[in-house]
Amino acid sequence: MEAWRCMRRGYGRCVVGRGRYPMLPHHQRSLGRDWTTPWENLQRCCWNRHISSCMRWPGHYSRAPYPYFSSRHFSLNWRPPCLFESRTQFQYWNWRPDSLSQTSLIHLSSSIMNSEGDEPSSKRRKRQGTIKRHWEYICNHNKENTKILGDKNVDPICEDSENKFDFTVMSYNILSQNLLEDNSHLYRHCRRPVLHWSFRFPNILKEIKNFDADVLCLQEVQEDHYGTEIRPSLESLGYHCEYKMRTGRKPDGCAICFKHSKFSLLSVNPVEFYRPDVPLLDRDNVGLVLLLQPKIPSGASPAICVANTHLLYNPRRGDIKLTQLAMLLAEISSVAHQKDGSFYPIIMCGDFNSVPGSPLYSFIKDGKLNYEGLAIGKVSGQEQSSRGQRILSIPIWPPNLGISQNCVYEVQQVPKVEKTDSDPTQTQLDKTEVLATAEKLSSHLQHHFSLSSVYSHYFPDTGIPEVTTCHSRSAITVDYIFYSGEKKDVAGEPGTEVALVGGLKLLARLSLLTEQDLWTVNGLPNENNSSDHLPLLAKFRLEL
Repeated sequence: MEAWRCMRRGYGRCVVGRGRYPMLPHHQRSLGRDWTTPWENLQRCCWNRHISSCMRWPGHYSRAPYPYFSSRHFSLNWRPPCLFESRTQFQYWNWRPDSLSQTSLIHLSSSIMNSEGDEPSSKRRKRQGTIKRHWEYICNHNKENTKILGDKNVDPICEDSENKFDFTVMSYNILSQNLLEDNSHLYRHCRRPVLHWSFRFPNILKEIKNFDADVLCLQEVQEDHYGTEIRPSLESLGYHCEYKMRTGRKPDGCAICFKHSKFSLLSVNPVEFYRPDVPLLDRDNVGLVLLLQPKIPSGASPAICVANTHLLYNPRRGDIKLTQLAMLLAEISSVAHQKDGSFYPIIMCGDFNSVPGSPLYSFIKDGKLNYEGLAIGKVSGQEQSSRGQRILSIPIWPPNLGISQNCVYEVQQVPKVEKTDSDPTQTQLDKTEVLATAEKLSSHLQHHFSLSSVYSHYFPDTGIPEVTTCHSRSAITVDYIFYSGEKKDVAGEPGTEVALVGGLKLLARLSLLTEQDLWTVNGLPNENNSSDHLPLLAKFRLEL
């Protein structure tokens, strides 16, 4: 048992003395890696230390508290030497021996492979390689057909018009350093140097420079880094920056930055999702809504409403997520509303912590949601099972929030009371009470915007999902750019929506990648991409 404890602690017990010594050299005991070491060294030093802190990949939650012998080096007839009094210690050991010799190498793996067909090699640490992304150009020639050009080296020939204003928008969760350190278990696949802010920020700034977007919507922007590095750097590139920090102790928030040369600022509208008078809203997420005026020499143009947010992560609190979204939509409705009842063009970016096809995602795109009987953990689509979860209450949020089921701010209307000798008519009060009760009991949410997603979320040829974030626990899509455009009943890719006067048309988008693509460069972050999210980038045209 003493030898077994020593093996688990990563030490060998000296035969001639009572001292202990490490089983493997320090450089061969790196966290979350695969190692090779000469067999004779292993014989001398007993076994490798317990690897309980090794990497855990999406879908693979087994730990590997033992060495894994590669079948390249040992034969299946070979059995490990009996270093302990009982051979029962080895009944759970997954040995893959092959032609053992004194010069053979032992392969110590950070993941379990039960058969020759298992192949976690794509998720082993890799130091080389860069992510290759390209522009997908979308053109509406006859308002019905959409074409994504396959030639990545040629500019598209899209419809052109004198009455247009083209601009690009980037949404990017840049990974707050504070959150990275608080959730270090998500980044065990990374080499430590690539996780330092001094290494990460130059990479992030380089990406922003290379993509040169006219509008930046950034999430997880740490306050001290924003003041000392991020804002000064972006201002030197010609951006004006607006920032909203989270209301709690987490020192990060959302920022919207735009180029002086393209826009002027009309209004800044921060949104705090924390409400001390509403027990449901006890989380510190925030949003930010700007109204921007395009600078067009030819004359006046409609303003553009740009919103940015980072919704709650917790997969089991769909009630909070929907309420936060409703609050953001209510603010957008207030900011983008025009006197004639229509809305300015809208772009809504952010990390919504919800997957494509989930009820929350569908609500944004379809403009309506009946949540009656919906499990609280199913709202964002992050939870696979709803067992043991409660059902969303009707209504989700209390009336004192001041937001209707149409996701607009409610105007407190007091019934008029005529100055007469008699009391107010009971009929009028009864009608008011009935209407209020009907509103409270409705399980139907809706909003008045016609929103589309820039991305299709699946590769059309293979059906493989696109991903926007990738770390040790998961690789999914949670980041989006939504925009307002008049929808047509025509089947096709995003971009088929026809832009009317004052509407937006999607011209191009920066391609996304699959999970397998990202693991070829060791996932995210890596040496060249310093966030665990990919930046999203789209080019729009405003029809004047």
